[in-house]
Amino acid sequence: MSISVKVGNVDLKNPIILASGTCGFGRELSEYMDLSELGALSSKGLTLLPRDGNQGVRVAETPSGMLNCVGLQNPGVDAFLATELDYMVDSGAGVVVNVAGHSNEDYIAMVEKLDPYKDKIDALELNFSCPNVKEGCMVIGSSPIAIEALVSDLRKRTELPLWIKLTPNVTSIAETAKGAEAGGADAVVAINTMLGMSIDIRTRRPLLHNNTGGLSGPCVKPVALRMVHDIYDAVKIPVVGCGGISTYEDVLEFMIAGASAVELGTITLVHPTRPVEIIEELEKYCKQNQIDELSSLTGTLELWR
Repeated sequence: MSISVKVGNVDLKNPIILASGTCGFGRELSEYMDLSELGALSSKGLTLLPRDGNQGVRVAETPSGMLNCVGLQNPGVDAFLATELDYMVDSGAGVVVNVAGHSNEDYIAMVEKLDPYKDKIDALELNFSCPNVKEGCMVIGSSPIAIEALVSDLRKRTELPLWIKLTPNVTSIAETAKGAEAGGADAVVAINTMLGMSIDIRTRRPLLHNNTGGLSGPCVKPVALRMVHDIYDAVKIPVVGCGGISTYEDVLEFMIAGASAVELGTITLVHPTRPVEIIEELEKYCKQNQIDELSSLTGTLELWR
């Protein structure tokens, strides 16, 4: 019995990846779990220069979820390479580096900075989907043509696996996934947060000082599941599913819908030990149901006709 999975050419001991922006670089959550038990860690979204992120209130609780507008606060790629990359490598989990930018040139410069460290990095996760910055990211990720062009350019600059994190804030996520595949992506990650708002009825102003933010948590799971299946039907490259995953049953649903692996984010802010608990529960599920390879569940959804 094995719960190991593959995302393209990337081997993971299990399908559980900690999502970018929810675990920093792993240090904080290492107090609650043995990071080596995880399939992988996805780093905080990195930019060329350090970012303080957005000002004012940046997080708001919502029914069955949360809104955030942190705005890609991070120490910058040079500081990451100097102080955080080796920590992630030594954690024993797979290393996925999340890359963000304001322009095509930013992404190119980031990939060229990271490529020399390909012996330490398992994959680059290109963030084409953050809704909390005014330029780049979701602006690029809303156009299949723009995605294909940028991924094609980046593909020529590195042999590292390129995972494209897609925004759900589009008419057809299948079309943006096709753009990523056409450009030479190795996998797509879906979904990032959905654009939302919460209002303070006393002040008649948005709770978030950015006015809007990214909605995550259990409330987005049905949308994420549908989109993962849409993508699985549209492309041949693997899908990493995320969006509201809180239990081992959620993981199984995403895999049946078409995901090769999954990312957990918001749940770790509520139950920091949940990722390792889910790993244990997946092992029990496979034993109890005589499933030799957990990966055999990927894409086994049977639709009603």
